[in-house]
Amino acid sequence: MPCSKGPVVRSKVLIAAALLSILLLYACGDGSQRQHVAETTTGGNVIRGARMIQYYGCGSCHSIPGISGASGLTGPPLSGVASRIYIAGVLRNTPENMMRWIENPKAVDEKTVMPNLGVTHADATDIAGYLYTLQ
Repeated sequence: MPCSKGPVVRSKVLIAAALLSILLLYACGDGSQRQHVAETTTGGNVIRGARMIQYYGCGSCHSIPGISGASGLTGPPLSGVASRIYIAGVLRNTPENMMRWIENPKAVDEKTVMPNLGVTHADATDIAGYLYTLQ
C-alpha cells in the first residue's frame, strides 16, 4: 500500500530547499542581489533609504554601515540588523514591524529612548529597505 503523504513531504522538502537556496544567495550574494531582495521584501528603495537615514540623522545615535558619518554610540549598531530575530528587543523582525518601529518607536515601547522623528510611512519603507541590506 503506497504512502499517500509522499507527494506532500516531497513538496515541503522542495519548498524548504528553495527557501534555503534563496537565503544562501542573499547572504552570500553581492550588494546588488542584497539590494534587490531587500527592496522586494520591504517595498522600499534602498538608495532613497540611505538618503533618508542621513536626512533624519539616524547616524547621530547609531553606527550604520555604508552611511557616511553614521557612527553614533547612543543606540545599538545597526550592522547585521536584517539578521536579528527582534527589533528593539520587543518586536519580531519583519519588514512591517521595522517600519512601525521607525515611524513611531514610542507607540511600540513607551520607555524607549529612541525619539519619534516624524518619519513618514514612505520614508520608513525606504529606510527599512536599506536596513534589510545589512546582514
